[in-house]
Amino acid sequence: MGRLIYTLNVSLDGFVESVARSLDWSVGDDELLAWFNDRRRNLDASLYGRRLYELMSAHWPHAEDDPGISDAARVYARRWVAIPKIVFSSTLRSVDWNSRLAHGDVGDELARVREAFDGDLEVAGPTLASAFVRRGLVDRYEVVVHPVILGGGTPYLPRLDAPIRLRLTDTHTFGSGVTFLGYDVVR
Repeated sequence: MGRLIYTLNVSLDGFVESVARSLDWSVGDDELLAWFNDRRRNLDASLYGRRLYELMSAHWPHAEDDPGISDAARVYARRWVAIPKIVFSSTLRSVDWNSRLAHGDVGDELARVREAFDGDLEVAGPTLASAFVRRGLVDRYEVVVHPVILGGGTPYLPRLDAPIRLRLTDTHTFGSGVTFLGYDVVR
């Protein structure tokens, strides 16, 4: 059985979007996109919350139409469309781009997804991820820290009743100053 991995870009103070719900503070250069491309090769499926799915699906399926798109962005766009996506939403009625809807309990849905996919799964979106984090279902945390302090916004992690013990397994610093930190949960 594969791992459930929670990966997102965050500010130094731990926010995934600003108070205004903007992502304009994040670095989106080709080096970082190439790293995300390499990562996606090892994923069997992605689990999305509605808001992040809508943000991603509004851009990536059509990104190749942009004549100025970089090679790294073109690869990312193709991989984003190709990877199976399970979208958790109580309001969406349909999804596209190799996606299906999930409406139930996150634990029950994760069990169904794991029956369908043997490899690693990625959970994307802080609200959805919070449900998995609180239930102790996340196996690995991947934090992509951008060199900016937002002072508020949507946090990467929810409030918890008890600590989650982690072991640092990977680090990488990009030319832009973005730093990747990979942690496995200690069980």
